[in-house]
Amino acid sequence: MSDLIVTRDLAKEYRMGDTIVRALDGVTLTIAAGEMVAVMGPSGSGKSTFMNLIGCLDAPTAGEYILAGENVARMSGDALSGVRNRRIGFVFQQFNLLPRTSALDNVGLPLLYAGTPGRERRARAERRLQQVGLGNRLDHHPNQLSGGQQQRVAIARALVNDPVLILADEPTGALDSKTSVEVMGLLQSLNREGITVVLVTHEADVAAYARRIIHFRDGRVVEDHVNAARAVGSDAAPAAPEAA
Repeated sequence: MSDLIVTRDLAKEYRMGDTIVRALDGVTLTIAAGEMVAVMGPSGSGKSTFMNLIGCLDAPTAGEYILAGENVARMSGDALSGVRNRRIGFVFQQFNLLPRTSALDNVGLPLLYAGTPGRERRARAERRLQQVGLGNRLDHHPNQLSGGQQQRVAIARALVNDPVLILADEPTGALDSKTSVEVMGLLQSLNREGITVVLVTHEADVAAYARRIIHFRDGRVVEDHVNAARAVGSDAAPAAPEAA
């Protein structure tokens, strides 16, 4: 597999008054096309900063970031926006759906921003909703959908631009155990179709779906290992966590 993500000495600093906080401290790693990777670490470890940088939501202070062969580390804000629209789909913990907008229009929103004509936009959004099992919920608004269904809408929205990379930030954080298993199974099936999936989580049960787990601490990678349970080729879902 070719490398989709390459970072070299990637760093990010923030100034807080007279203090400089080094949120990411020289991270060098590669993620191959088609991998499913979990990024873990305690609060303040740098995992969210790393996600923002590889998602082209922010620019690094130093170092290199190459995405699909394109060096994006020094791109302008507009150029980064273009890369996000072409290559990356996002899934967030709180779904980030427009409350007064149908599932179909929520999914089609990235295409609207990209200037895609209405008929094509609707067709592509409908196809993605069907793919995530919501073909009969096209006109439903978020308050008419369960949490799991809302996250499926969010996943459909992440897919609508045909991305090579899905970034999922705590994708099951607002879901119950049973629905979490369903959503992670969906992300796993998308990965089997060839889409690279990188997910940030503090939940070991969620990370267990990935074939590789990277641990951050104090802005650095402290552990990067293959998940033995997934490495043998089994894509069966890990056991569902017990309800609290």
